[in-house]
Amino acid sequence: MDIRKEYLEFFRSKGHEVISSMPLVPDDPTLMFTNAGMVQFKDIFTGAIPTPQNPRATSCQLCVRAGGKHNDLENVGYTARHHTLFEMLGNFSFGDYFKKDAIAYAWEFVTVNLAFPTDKLWVTVHNDDDEAFEIWSKHIDPSRIMRFGDKDNFWSMGDTGACGPCSEIFYDQGEEHFNSSEDYMGGDGDRFLEIWNLVFMQYERTADGKLNPLPKPSIDTGMGLERVIAIKEGVFNNFDSSNFKPIIEKIEELANKKATSENIGSYRVIADHLRATSFMLSQGILFGNEGRPYVLRRILRRAVRHGYLIGFRKPFMAQLLDTLIKIMGGHYTELVENKNFIKEQLTLEEDRFFKTIDLGMSLFNEELANTKEIFSGEIAFKLYDTYGFPLDLTEDMLRDRNLKVDLAKFDELMNAQKAMAKAAWKGSGDASNDGDFKQLIEKYGINEFVGYENITYKSKIVALLDEHFKEVKTLEKGTTGWVMLDKTPFYATSGGQMGDIGALEDNKHVAIIEETSKFHGLNLSKVKVENSTLTQGESVDAVVVNRYEIAKHHSATHLLQSALKMVLGESVSQAGSLNDANRLRFDFTYPKAMTTEQIEEVEDLVNSMIARGISGNIEELPIDEAKNKGAIAMFGEKYGDVVRVVSFSDVSVEFCGGTHVRNTADIGSFYIVKESGVSAGVRRIEAVCGASAIKYTKDIISKMNEIQAEVKNSDVISGIKKLKEQIKDLKKEVEVAQSQTSTPINEELIGDTKVVVAVVENGDLKKIVDDMKNANEKLAILLLQAKDDKVLIVAGSKNTNIKAGDWIKNIAPIVGGGGGGRPDFAQAGGKDVTKVEEAKIAALNYAKENL
Repeated sequence: MDIRKEYLEFFRSKGHEVISSMPLVPDDPTLMFTNAGMVQFKDIFTGAIPTPQNPRATSCQLCVRAGGKHNDLENVGYTARHHTLFEMLGNFSFGDYFKKDAIAYAWEFVTVNLAFPTDKLWVTVHNDDDEAFEIWSKHIDPSRIMRFGDKDNFWSMGDTGACGPCSEIFYDQGEEHFNSSEDYMGGDGDRFLEIWNLVFMQYERTADGKLNPLPKPSIDTGMGLERVIAIKEGVFNNFDSSNFKPIIEKIEELANKKATSENIGSYRVIADHLRATSFMLSQGILFGNEGRPYVLRRILRRAVRHGYLIGFRKPFMAQLLDTLIKIMGGHYTELVENKNFIKEQLTLEEDRFFKTIDLGMSLFNEELANTKEIFSGEIAFKLYDTYGFPLDLTEDMLRDRNLKVDLAKFDELMNAQKAMAKAAWKGSGDASNDGDFKQLIEKYGINEFVGYENITYKSKIVALLDEHFKEVKTLEKGTTGWVMLDKTPFYATSGGQMGDIGALEDNKHVAIIEETSKFHGLNLSKVKVENSTLTQGESVDAVVVNRYEIAKHHSATHLLQSALKMVLGESVSQAGSLNDANRLRFDFTYPKAMTTEQIEEVEDLVNSMIARGISGNIEELPIDEAKNKGAIAMFGEKYGDVVRVVSFSDVSVEFCGGTHVRNTADIGSFYIVKESGVSAGVRRIEAVCGASAIKYTKDIISKMNEIQAEVKNSDVISGIKKLKEQIKDLKKEVEVAQSQTSTPINEELIGDTKVVVAVVENGDLKKIVDDMKNANEKLAILLLQAKDDKVLIVAGSKNTNIKAGDWIKNIAPIVGGGGGGRPDFAQAGGKDVTKVEEAKIAALNYAKENL
C-alpha cells in the first residue's frame, strides 16, 4: 500500500488541491529549514497574502529538524521515532471547513483507508474544547477521548498571532509489547503512539494574552508518514520498516557485518542521515562551515563517525544512494535527476573527514582516558577546529559514557575565534525586512510583469511606499522609496538574474529606478525622485535601461552550461549563478580545477554557438513535457505544473523565468576571465560578453602596450624571458652572499636527539630547517632571525616528542608575536627584536624539558 499516494488521493477526492512539497530552504527568515507541512501556507494563515481560489490543500512535505530551534539530530539512533528528515502528510483549510469535517476526514482515512482497528485508537482534545469532544463522540466511544491542557493540546505560532486547541489521534501498540510505568495513555512511553495532530486555528492571541476569535477559523493537520508505515507493517520502530530496512541491509552488506543489539544504533544513524544529506544536496545545499551548509556537514560527519565504529575506513555513503532511490525516487524525482552529483559530493566530503578521523579519535580517546566527570572544553574545541569534529559529534561520543563537555570553555574559545575572524552567519529571508504587504495585496492584487515583450511601457502607479515599506500618497523630490506599477516592464531579481534598473518619465519629471525586487509575489522597484513629486495614480513611461546587456549574459550562461557538459561530462550540474549587465558568474559541480586546455575548449565552444546565430525560442509547457524535452532544471527551485522553457535549438534547453537574447549572435563575444574553487566539488567560472567583452579586450590591449613599454621590447615574451634570466642571476648572487655571511649554527645532543636552537643573521630559515631534517634521523630545530625590526621564527621536528607547532606557540609571544603549524614544521613572526636572545634561551629550555 502506497500510503503517501493513498493520502493525497483521498483528500483530492474531498476537493483539496494537491500541493508539491516546498523546498527544504524556506522563504522565511525565522526558520533554518522547512520543519512542518504548514510552513508554505504560513502567509495564508496569517493573512499576509489572500486566500487562494481553492481554500483546501493537501501535501506530503519533506521536513528537516536538524538545526536552529527545531533540532532532533542528537536523538537519532537512540529512539524509535526521531529523524533528521521526515515526511509530513497534511490537509489544510483556509477559512473553509472546520472541526466537524476535519475530524470526519481524519477518522475516515484512519479507519477505512488505513483500516486501523477502532479498539486500537484513542483521541485527545483540549480541556476546554467541548465542541471537539462532542464531534469526536459521534465517531469513537467517549471513554476513549481524553482531555489535556495547553501543554499537550494547544498550538500557536508564537507568543502572539494565530493559535487554537488541537486534537490528536493515538494508536495503541499493545500492552503485550510495552508495559513500563510510562506506557499509559498520556504517559511518556511508546505504547500509545501519536499519529495525527489536528490543529483548530480559531483564535488570535494579542500581546496581553487575550484570545480573540478569528473571522475565518482554519485547519492545519499533520500525520507522520514514517510512523504510519511502521504501524501498517506491524513493527515497533520506524527503522524496522520498509522505509529504512533496505538501507540498513545494504550497510550490512558493505560493512560485511550484521547489525547487533550493541551496534544497531550506528546502522540507524547512517540510514537516517543518508536520507537527510541526499535530499539537502539534491536541493542545492552544499557542504560548508556556516549556516545550513554546516548543518549538512554535521549530519554527514555524524554518519561517517558511526560508519567508522562499524569498520568503514573509506567513503561508503554514495554506495547507499541507489537503495534510497529505489525507496523514494519514484515520488521525489530530484534524487534520480541529481544522483551523480549527490554521489560525488558525498564521496568528496566523506574523504575529507576520513583523512582526519583517525587523528581526531586518537586525541579523543587519549583525553577520555584522563576524564572523570567533565571532558575538556579545550580538547573538544581542538577536535572541532583542527580535526573537523562538530561539537554535537563529540557530545554524541560521550553520551554512552554519561559524560559532558566543558561547554563554558568550548564557547569561550569559539567566541574568541569568531571575534578574530569577525564571522557571523546571516539567514536568508524575504527581502521585505519587516514590511507588511497584506494590505497592498488585498487592495491592489499582484501586479503584472510585461517585460518579456517590452522594455518601455505606459504604466500606472498603483502604490507608492517609503523606504520602510509604508504606503504613502506621494514621494517628494529628492526622496527614495518604492513604486508598484500596475503593469511593469522591470524584471525583479530572481533565478540568478539581477533586477532591472531604468527610469519613470513623463512631461513633468524623471525618477530613477535603482533596483527591482520581489516581495511576497509583488514586483516593486526602488525609485529615487529626481526633480518633482511622484503621485499615486498617475501614468508614467517605464523605461528599462540595462536589459540588453543582462540578457546577453543570461543567455551566455545557458550556452556555458551546455559547453561545460560537452567538455567535462553530463554529471556537471548548476550550483548557482549571477547575471548582471557587466558579467556572469556560474557555479557548477566538478571535483577538480579545470585545465587551461579545458577552459579554452569551453570558451571556444560558446563562441562557436554565438557565431552560428542560433535563434532563441521561449515557450510554456507542462512540466512533464518540458522534462521529456530534456529541459534542465535549477537546483533548489520549485516549479509549478506549467513551466517556462528557454531553448537555443538543441544546444541548450532549460527551465528559466529570466530574459534572453532573440539570437545567440546578439551576445557578441564571450571570454572566461577566471576559473576558481568555491567549495569541495564546486567550481566557479566568471565571464564577460557583449559590451563588457569589448571593454575586456581593450583593457588587455592597453596592458599589453604598457608591458611592451616596460620591457622595452615589442616582443613581450622575449622581453619577459630576458627579465626572468636577470632575476635568476641576481638570486644566485644573493644566495652566495648570504651563505658567505650566515652565522655558524651550534648543535647539541639531548639523549639521542640532535637539538639546534640558534639566531641566524642571514639565509633562508625554512631551507636550513629542511636541509637539516633531511640530514638527521632525530632532530629538533628552532631558528630565529631579526631583520628590519621584525623577528622570524621557524621550527622543525623529526622523530621526536616535540611538536613544532606547540614549540612555536610557546616561544613566539616572547618576541611579541604568534604563529603555529604542523607537528613537524611551524613558523611564526614577532616584532620585538630586543627579546631574540631571551627567546633563544627559552626555546632551548623547552627542548630540554620536553625531550
